[in-house]
Amino acid sequence: MTTKRILVPLDGDERSEAIVPLVAAVARDGGATVRLLRVYPVPERREGTHGRTVEYVDQAMSRLTAEGREDLERGEARLAGLPVETVVRFGEPAEEIVLEAESFGADVIALSEPVQGRLRRLVTPGVAERVARETAVPTLVLKTAAA
Repeated sequence: MTTKRILVPLDGDERSEAIVPLVAAVARDGGATVRLLRVYPVPERREGTHGRTVEYVDQAMSRLTAEGREDLERGEARLAGLPVETVVRFGEPAEEIVLEAESFGADVIALSEPVQGRLRRLVTPGVAERVARETAVPTLVLKTAAA
């Protein structure tokens, strides 16, 4: 199987970027396009102390989109010389990653996830595990040390 489209979800944490050098090597060897993805929860309207709106949902989404693109630029810089696209989405992370993989036509989803104990994985599976369950796209997960 040739890998021509690699989806890389990043969450703004340095540990999530641990997968980027591996993706860079695979993408360079195979001539792949990399799409970096940042998913935020859907924001809510924020109110000030007197009940007045401080930030509307659309304003928060615009602000978070700009912040997300800035975060993704770090990953993009580490993929210099490769075709890279960036996307910011809003919603539940696992669901949005699966939707983005489908819309991008990803050949593989590559992401990092902190190591969890067996009991914790059973009770609350991580995003990577939920993504792997919900999609037919092969998922490469790099386990990183917890902070």
